[in-house]
Amino acid sequence: MNNKICIVIGASHAGVTLCLQLRKEGWEGTIKLIGTEKELPYHRPPLSKEHLAGNKELDGIRLRPVKVFEDNGIELLLGSTALEIDRANKVVNMNDGQALHYDKLAICTGSLVRTLPLDSDFANIIYVRTAADVAQLKRHVHPGKKALIIGAGYIGLEVAAVLREQGLEVAVIEMADRILKRVTSGQMSNFMSELHHRRGVEIRTATQVKEINGDGSIESVICGDGTQYLVDFVIVGIGVTPNVSLAEQAGLTINEGVLVDEFSRTNDPDIFAAGDCTRHPSGIYDRLIRLESVQNANDQARIAAANICGKQVVYDVVPWFWSDQYQIKLQMVGLSEGYDEIVCRGDPDDAEQKGFALFYLKNSRLIAVDCVARPKEFMAGKQLVKARTNMKTTLLADEGVEPADFIQGNSA
Repeated sequence: MNNKICIVIGASHAGVTLCLQLRKEGWEGTIKLIGTEKELPYHRPPLSKEHLAGNKELDGIRLRPVKVFEDNGIELLLGSTALEIDRANKVVNMNDGQALHYDKLAICTGSLVRTLPLDSDFANIIYVRTAADVAQLKRHVHPGKKALIIGAGYIGLEVAAVLREQGLEVAVIEMADRILKRVTSGQMSNFMSELHHRRGVEIRTATQVKEINGDGSIESVICGDGTQYLVDFVIVGIGVTPNVSLAEQAGLTINEGVLVDEFSRTNDPDIFAAGDCTRHPSGIYDRLIRLESVQNANDQARIAAANICGKQVVYDVVPWFWSDQYQIKLQMVGLSEGYDEIVCRGDPDDAEQKGFALFYLKNSRLIAVDCVARPKEFMAGKQLVKARTNMKTTLLADEGVEPADFIQGNSA
């Protein structure tokens, strides 16, 4: 009987997928999954959307029922924390004093929220990362309450949409000169800003928090330009950082994330990593990238599992993302950073009815696509970005050409 042990640290999307994929790839030994939360692992994207809105309870967004873990012989160590990786002895030292031996180890520790420098022990400042965070937030959600959201990234805007639909007064402040600046173009930022403005959300860009006032709970927030917001609660969504402390302590190579090769392997041949905590080489973009997405977590975890089982499978998948705000679904393929041309297909002014797509090109090669209610363009974009296709801009803009036809030899 195979008595080898694989320990997976992090009951995340990546961690759960990796455990289940290990069995599919033929791992016959022990699998232990360590998670700091006591909760059975759950989907994170719905936290800021359906779960916050009350449309899905926590049991409705579990990654897998407990029976699936039992049927696959996965030992769940929930409510447990790995304190140290002892590579010399191949042991994970735990917070309860246990020393867990491993033959193979996978780090799927995800990311940590960035905290506000002015943060203190205020009862009504909330970071939306865990189910416990959303449970805390829900206690503040009542029609007419005033919510201030600091940070206009996806989390901040998704929460803004849900709160506004529940009758709250919502203001969003953003340090950059436009919303979503890190991930998309000015054209898409403008569309999303107008989407929120039409629904009564106040958005202020190029704005920083100068002062937070209150005794125990925040009562007001003062911005750098002197603007004051009287608030009932504050939500902070100013980004995340890769959770690399455990890997760093173990002496693994860190480069804006746990550095892995194309096989999702660290500089220790018996330690792999997957998900938000990693930085990996991309053959599509010819550089190292770090992704914060469920897609990357799941796909990279599958590759890591295969390679833990002795295969040599390269991870080179097209990144994709999505965001639901009001009745709009924004779907994104690829990374638009460095584009030198944008082609718009459709009319952003009529997007809530017919949708539109933005194609990003660099030296005529398609590198990314942003789609609002355009699933056909989204699907075609995945193939074209993967193939590193040079495209004719006139073809992309022509609504008379079906997106599926882009793939039929219609390159520049």
